[in-house]
Amino acid sequence: MILVDNQPISFPDSSSQSQGRDILDILLENPTLVSAANQFKSQPERIISDSGAHMKHVYVFQREFATVDPAVAQIVGTDEATTCVGLVIRNRNNGLTSVSHMDFPEVVDQGLNQMVQSITGPEAILDVFLVGGFDDSPHKNKHGSKISKEGYSLALCHKIIMSLLNRPETFHLRLLFVLGHNTKSDSNGHQIPIFGGLLVETSTGRVLPACFENHARSPDEIVRRILVNVSYDDLNLRGKLLDIYDTKRDIFIIPCVQWSFFWSELESAKAQLSDEEFLSECSTSPFAEPPHFVQCQRRTGRYLVEHPHWRYTFPEGKPRVFQRNDDGTWVKCD
Repeated sequence: MILVDNQPISFPDSSSQSQGRDILDILLENPTLVSAANQFKSQPERIISDSGAHMKHVYVFQREFATVDPAVAQIVGTDEATTCVGLVIRNRNNGLTSVSHMDFPEVVDQGLNQMVQSITGPEAILDVFLVGGFDDSPHKNKHGSKISKEGYSLALCHKIIMSLLNRPETFHLRLLFVLGHNTKSDSNGHQIPIFGGLLVETSTGRVLPACFENHARSPDEIVRRILVNVSYDDLNLRGKLLDIYDTKRDIFIIPCVQWSFFWSELESAKAQLSDEEFLSECSTSPFAEPPHFVQCQRRTGRYLVEHPHWRYTFPEGKPRVFQRNDDGTWVKCD
């Protein structure tokens, strides 16, 4: 069930996909949610440079989720979302905050199970915030006729809303900054997201637009970026989000994922592409990616070329564990 202002929304019969889209339209036009989206848009984007002892944060990559106790870390967030959606579910009773970076509809149902199970308790009040998923659908062509392709964001946003609606829990929808609300045009007329990231202040539940500098996307950035793609090969992880953080111990546990030599061969071929070709081949939204996208993707590709066997990364099939130092930096545990 979804509530806005503690009231259930009046929805059409949700049995068909077209009616499901109507539900999303109703929510996007709800005055309370429109006001919340406008307020979010008016906020300056917070730039997180690193994690320090004074302000501990947890960063979530694509297809990951992390649940954070406000007593342990002050900030949890994600960025680099174009057609992806940053989803926040927060238990208002105890402040436990779960953040995920959803990328495809296929991970939504299992991902919601993982997130909800990590924060629910007796009489939990669950607040929900969505940021990302800009309007990437093609618009009318020069002859005025519509192109049938709808883009990636709409299907993902629809799936998230329908899954929340059909779950037994009650979700208080607080922010829906997606699709048209999160869209602007660049100097060349291409549609791009206004914000690609968010952070949550865990003690207050305040959600703000944010971006994270490279050193703040830690620990184990390259390996975690690799797992975005290669986890599709692991049947145990298919349809799930990667559970990468233990808030009770304040440690990252990067699960062992096995991959084939195919990935090394694929990255060798991609290394021959120009930056423009690389964007076209490797992004769902080539005109909307941040400037560092190609550089980051090439770094992860080089790692796979240089270390094609998964056992180099995960000796003896053990996970990679990182512990936070007193100064807020991360160190790998042997």
